[in-house]
Amino acid sequence: MFAKLEQEIQRLRRHTAILKLVITHEPIGIIKISELSGFPQHQVRYSLRLLEQKNLIKPSSEGAIATAKGRKFVKTLKKKVESLRRNLLHLGMS
Repeated sequence: MFAKLEQEIQRLRRHTAILKLVITHEPIGIIKISELSGFPQHQVRYSLRLLEQKNLIKPSSEGAIATAKGRKFVKTLKKKVESLRRNLLHLGMS
């Protein structure tokens, strides 16, 4: 039951790390993201596609760039994670 949740957390961690790299180094391409992050190019490509679908980044001729929504997502991430953590703690105490 927890294996799937752990996989989703790992996937979210990768997507978030890639979004942060885009914000820091924009415009940036797949190869450079892969080099900086250590993630294989196929995983980077998948994450970029998902981030674009969620309107957190957008493509440009020079590489990916962050949207205002993407920047806001990163700014509010700590608060969202803390809320999830509290919910998980309550689950364990029930």
